[in-house]
Amino acid sequence: MKTSFWTKLFDLISPRQCAVCGCRLAAGESVLCAPCALHMPYTDFHLSPTDNAMARLFWGHFPIERAGALYYYQQKSDASQLIYDMKYHGMADACRAVGRSLAERFMPCRFFDGIDAIVPIPITNKRRWQRGYNQSELIAQGIHDVCGLPIYNKVVKRRHFTRSQTSLGLQERRKNVEGAFQLVDSQAVSHKHVLIVDDIVTTGSTIIACATEMLKASDIKFSAMTVGFTKS
Repeated sequence: MKTSFWTKLFDLISPRQCAVCGCRLAAGESVLCAPCALHMPYTDFHLSPTDNAMARLFWGHFPIERAGALYYYQQKSDASQLIYDMKYHGMADACRAVGRSLAERFMPCRFFDGIDAIVPIPITNKRRWQRGYNQSELIAQGIHDVCGLPIYNKVVKRRHFTRSQTSLGLQERRKNVEGAFQLVDSQAVSHKHVLIVDDIVTTGSTIIACATEMLKASDIKFSAMTVGFTKS
């Protein structure tokens, strides 16, 4: 990506730092410096987007076409810290930049062929107010920057605040998000192939709950994309 004059000028005034190691970013680098980007735990899901560990989480729950994640997620890893900071520490610009990296990795395998729109996982108004943004929407915007798909961020809403999924087991996670979503515009997604976008997948419970609600629309199928995928 070509670096603009204004980006170069801003870097002189207020140098950007790598989100992992804190070193100054060079011109053309975004979020991560080259050494940190090189050593991130990338998945190989782009090699088999229709049949991989993430796609299998959703088999039998809803009609899943393709699934992909950029990084493997493990606690106390560089990838986990990046995703945590994107979510809780105000790194809005990083969300969009990582979304672009995600799309660029999957674009060559024609992942986006036939997909009609992106639906980011919604959050409650309370959480949006606390964070100042919805990280999944910003990741979706980064994906849009690369593939050009429209973003439908008003077809599903989060009905209620749920506790963090982090410390919960599989059944607890599924119960925690049961009934958490409400489809408010079924016409927008009827007869469409929708890409659901979130920051991380562990058991798939959140995406399953959202897709299950969206199945109320007619003739809908899904793909899913996240920044992180938790290794079992």
